[in-house]
Amino acid sequence: MTNRRPALFLDRDGVLNVDRGYVSRIEDFEWIDGAIDCVKNFKARGWFVFVVTNQSGIARGLYTEADMRTLHAFMEKELAAHGTAIDRIYHAPWHEEGEVAQYRRASIDRKPGPGMLLHAMAEFPVNREASFLIGDKQTDMEAAKAAGVGAFLFTGGNLATFAEWALASFEDGVRG
Repeated sequence: MTNRRPALFLDRDGVLNVDRGYVSRIEDFEWIDGAIDCVKNFKARGWFVFVVTNQSGIARGLYTEADMRTLHAFMEKELAAHGTAIDRIYHAPWHEEGEVAQYRRASIDRKPGPGMLLHAMAEFPVNREASFLIGDKQTDMEAAKAAGVGAFLFTGGNLATFAEWALASFEDGVRG
């Protein structure tokens, strides 16, 4: 592919926003310190920025895909107000033990499966070898490894600062 670019894959809850458990309403959403700057910094470098988020709360009947889309539209509006954007948000509403029948199934898209990352790399000209994911759970790390990208475990603090450290480590050959 021509014009391949690196991608930063970001988990949502616990990485971009404070994880309060099944965040689905704007009033429950709070950006992690440095999250907007992180997106802005990587977009300024010419990177793709994708969100890859398990949303089993949909399968569990706690909220709907429409609720999630409303929240994601809010996030995108906030980012636009800061002069930046996410290229695409991928979500996996599936769960094998879901209460909502249409979402009750196993899926390669649900992390630790690599499906969401693979979809992004199929839909955009991503340079896989130059790309990495930041997540807050072991399942995020496993999804990144299965997709062939680097991975870094975020445990809190300022996301922009962490992402700069991750980028420097990645460029030094550390894959996470």
